[in-house]
Amino acid sequence: MPSVITVTSDDSAVPLEEQVTRTSAALDAYGHIVALAPADPTDPARRRIHTVRSALEADRIAIVPSALPPLAVTLLAEQLRQLAGTDLGPGVLAGAARLLTYYLHSGALLGSVAKLDRVPVGVGTHVKSLVPGRHFAVVAHPEPYLGEAAPDSVPPGPGYQTQLAIAGKGVDPGWITGPLAAAWRSQHLREVPLPTDSARWWGTGKLVEFTAYIADVGMLYQLVTSVRRDTCTWCGLEVIGDQCLFCATRLGDRTAPAKHAAARPPREVETPRRPQLEPHKR
Repeated sequence: MPSVITVTSDDSAVPLEEQVTRTSAALDAYGHIVALAPADPTDPARRRIHTVRSALEADRIAIVPSALPPLAVTLLAEQLRQLAGTDLGPGVLAGAARLLTYYLHSGALLGSVAKLDRVPVGVGTHVKSLVPGRHFAVVAHPEPYLGEAAPDSVPPGPGYQTQLAIAGKGVDPGWITGPLAAAWRSQHLREVPLPTDSARWWGTGKLVEFTAYIADVGMLYQLVTSVRRDTCTWCGLEVIGDQCLFCATRLGDRTAPAKHAAARPPREVETPRRPQLEPHKR
């Protein structure tokens, strides 16, 4: 069963030698690791996990960059851990990290947008944020949205059944638990701890972060298994998409498997009901 971890600023505070030892122990215990890391290549946390991977010379660690807000990353990792308990292999699970991103709607209720750089902020909105008592509704994924939090002003939400997770106590969450939850037809409200990196990500400590997500592992499994699977021509892992996220091989780059690639019997592949994922960007 693969292990799924989120790479945060907390990892940079751990001594490198200790983190290498922990990661090595996790590889021994789980076999493979899927690491959700910040999208920015210069982020210290992402650079650290690349350093750990290089130190261990391990092609059993898949580093999956994600531009999602911190709460959405936390929930994505939770979904992947649920799927890790099914019959999905590590290569498919790593690809699922990118696929399931499209089914998350994530944003925050902010007390100020003065330092917000994740979505476009106009000059007028910056001025309004200087007025005490103003609350701003921001959606960072899947489409950017910024507006004042008002009962009659709600951003577009998912067109399928989701649960709504909220985190943070910096502002009154009434707009989220009321108008937003009703408009998004959330089945259940769930309060979770605020991730460590949320205040830095959103540019303010006065916030309540929210994410609509699919909680049903059966539905998640159906989404992942509806995508075509192929076998990596280098390491032999079964994958979805056109690149193995463990060894970075693009399907078709090598015409013959390496000697260490596991032999796999041919399998029938269903016609995909969704388009292939875009190539993994390093």
